[in-house]
Amino acid sequence: MKDLFGKAILDFQTNNSPEDLVTETNISEADDMSVAYLFRNYNDMPKLEKEAMQLSKGKILDVGCGAGSHSLYLQEKGFEVTAIDISENAIKACKLRGLQNARVQNLLEVSTDTSESELAKQKFDTILLLMNGTGIFGTLSETSKYLQKLKSLLSPNGQILIDSSDIIYMFDENDDGCFSVPADHYYGELIFTISYKGKTEEPFTWLYLDYNTLQNAAYANGFQCELILEGEHFDYLARLTL
Repeated sequence: MKDLFGKAILDFQTNNSPEDLVTETNISEADDMSVAYLFRNYNDMPKLEKEAMQLSKGKILDVGCGAGSHSLYLQEKGFEVTAIDISENAIKACKLRGLQNARVQNLLEVSTDTSESELAKQKFDTILLLMNGTGIFGTLSETSKYLQKLKSLLSPNGQILIDSSDIIYMFDENDDGCFSVPADHYYGELIFTISYKGKTEEPFTWLYLDYNTLQNAAYANGFQCELILEGEHFDYLARLTL
């Protein structure tokens, strides 16, 4: 992994001639993404993220924290926040921004052996997965593996706040109202490619889940699932509890 996403974040934080990221998927053309958006404050967050911030409680784990904007807001509110991301460069930027507990960590690699992992010893009251939090699951078939890992880190009365979008609107609809979706895989499984400053990352899978599919996966893994809020672009915020 070239960590181009993290490189863009670190460049912006250190004023090292940052440029836009270019993202492309197997069903959409290349699109520019401003890195500055990742550094937004609370007032500039979409309503789903604002709602997640207001619902957060207790000891918090921010999974896939990126530039750390959500964690910073909650830290400033006095919460104990642990922010994790697989990007070393992004975590460097988070620390430069003042996050007190940010670490390079793959969620699935949090050890269940408490003698090996300080993080595995902890239980969290709120686990955040935002900016299409289902994306890290990669594919629908991997979703249960991630949900079980999240369950192991959640306190008995804790909550997982997660957002995603139903991207069915991106597919053609025929005259009888049916959509031309792939026959061999769930339509929310996309292949993403990121480019930055003339370099291109290896393609990776990224999952968008419609709410009903997330709810079914949650139930199958021992969670209750509640639709908290719907956005303006087929997006939603959900809460998973035990």
